[in-house]
Amino acid sequence: MKLMDHIPALIIAVPLLAAFLSPVVGKINKKVVGILAALALGFSLIFTIILAVKILSVGPQVYVFGAKSPSLTLPSGLKFPIRIIFQIDAMGIFMGLITALVSFLGAVYSLAFIDKNNGIDKYYSLLLLLAVSMFGMELTGDIFNFFVFLEIASMASVSLICYKGTERGEPVEAGFKYMVVSSISALMVLFAIGIFYGEYDVLNMAALASVIKYSQLDKIALGILVPVLAMKAGAVPMHMWTPDAYSEAPAPITMILVAASQASLYALFRVVFSLYNITLNTLVVGWIIIIFGLLSMFIGVTMAIIQKDIKRLMAYHAISQTGYMLLGVGVGLAVLANPIALPEYGITAMEGGIFHIMNHALYKGLLFLTAGALFYRTGTRDLDKMGGLAHSMKYTTIFFIIGAAAIAGLPPFNGFASKLLIYESVYRFNPLLSIIAMVVSILTLASFVKVFHSAFLGPQLPQFKEVKEVPQSMVLTMAVLSCLIIFFGLFPDLIVKNLVHPAVMSLIEQFKYTGIVLGGR
Repeated sequence: MKLMDHIPALIIAVPLLAAFLSPVVGKINKKVVGILAALALGFSLIFTIILAVKILSVGPQVYVFGAKSPSLTLPSGLKFPIRIIFQIDAMGIFMGLITALVSFLGAVYSLAFIDKNNGIDKYYSLLLLLAVSMFGMELTGDIFNFFVFLEIASMASVSLICYKGTERGEPVEAGFKYMVVSSISALMVLFAIGIFYGEYDVLNMAALASVIKYSQLDKIALGILVPVLAMKAGAVPMHMWTPDAYSEAPAPITMILVAASQASLYALFRVVFSLYNITLNTLVVGWIIIIFGLLSMFIGVTMAIIQKDIKRLMAYHAISQTGYMLLGVGVGLAVLANPIALPEYGITAMEGGIFHIMNHALYKGLLFLTAGALFYRTGTRDLDKMGGLAHSMKYTTIFFIIGAAAIAGLPPFNGFASKLLIYESVYRFNPLLSIIAMVVSILTLASFVKVFHSAFLGPQLPQFKEVKEVPQSMVLTMAVLSCLIIFFGLFPDLIVKNLVHPAVMSLIEQFKYTGIVLGGR
């Protein structure tokens, strides 16, 4: 077989190899470790783009590790999907593109941001493992392997959150809190998997989807998976870990943690749509997801307004923005309960929610990196101790304005494009939900006006007279994110038509998801 046929495996194999090489390379030359990580994730990004082009033009792909077919033919003639596979459709590769981009930019930003003399080899090794686990969660076609990758992501995340724990106690506390939440959630996911295996003797998600009966046990498994995956995504009221973890982790890691949370959100959507779908009471489950979304939007933004720590403020806004994704997809799921009544706005709502996942990864990543730039030069995250930084950090100021405008949903930035889709479609479902979403955006704008005034405007404080712009690698990373935010805002139809709509349809069309494995394609 050609090397290009193994791209799904190479996407994780290259950074995984680099993760194990990092400690060895670090013993020889610490400066090279960061370059190694950036190169490995750069190759993964290239491979992911190539695979995305193939899948979006040809269709879903199944990659089987160690064999040509995902199924084992039994003596009876029955084909049984038992092998380890990656099942990659438009939704999976959509999430893979987010992971690849964010992880690569996080590694590039880290080149200057991370102290070269403080466990740098361990830092990059864990960063690479986190990226590998996110790819695995998004590409796997096996629910047990999803659990394995989820656990790897949790362990890497805990260690990275605690990276600065030798200097202060707060990162250790945040890491411990995340460890407890992750352990509980992983245990519950494993319990749900045990239910499925006990009932149907299969772990392949396509095979499960083809036989699932929505029995009482299946409802229990769904009742476990929905809140647990929503908790890992940082949705209210299971958000207790998010503010501490996001605020205490190094800035590039926080950006990647946002994408990791979205990987759990993807798993939630995959379970609801691809695993249950036609057997599901979509109206009830849709409204449950909508309620999670509303709580996340409103509580997240109101808690953000009162924060003085810039990263903690942004962490609460991350919770709030997750609510928009849940709202859009929840409305789409609820509308599927009555497909005769104008289903097109349900698809539009889902397009808005899925589009917002990518947009959120871009502008929230940018905002966390600007907060990291401020901390890098000032040594504080307290807004009351900042002021006048626009005088000496002009690029960071511009990037912050772009990120703030995007998260508030102002045109012509990407946040406006996805929020507009959500507003219009949700209004047709229930006008009150759309009004709440718009009010949250107004409060978001007010919150970031406060941050801009506190950190960047006014006279430059005496202690910051010598402050200058951050290193070029950090500026470059923020510039790339800013350009993507503007491009997605100016040409949203291009992104929705070629990336978002195929992703939405791959969720809705359950038979297409199951057929590619069970049909032997």
